[in-house]
Amino acid sequence: MIVLDCSAAVGIVMGTDEGRAFGILLESEADAEIVSSQLFLVEMASAFRKYVKAGLIDRRAALDRMDKATRLVDRFVAVSEHYREAFTEALRLDRSPYDMIYLTLARRNAATLYTLDRNLMRVCEREGVDCVHEIRLDQGGTD
Repeated sequence: MIVLDCSAAVGIVMGTDEGRAFGILLESEADAEIVSSQLFLVEMASAFRKYVKAGLIDRRAALDRMDKATRLVDRFVAVSEHYREAFTEALRLDRSPYDMIYLTLARRNAATLYTLDRNLMRVCEREGVDCVHEIRLDQGGTD
């Protein structure tokens, strides 16, 4: 199972170098179920709002990419199922509850978290949560 956070999904659909590498990695894991929190949808809307406001893409392109990012996920988990655990971890680790939503979802399911958030990667590593690190196209995988 893969837990996909918003940063990785946005990277994939925006075609960044790391996003393209994540896309290749996802294709190689075609049998894995990809899950995310419903929080993903709101975070994604916020991210694409910034792209539109900065003039990097227009509204229509943002909506199209939001649809593509949403289709990357097989199943969305209701925030109501894990917000208390994420809150507890946010207090314990002094991190954002938004990030802890993804960490706890990955931990609960013994899944691998796909994220481009370097701080979240470090917390996952410290907490023993499997997370993809330093993905690059020139390596074709992780290190």
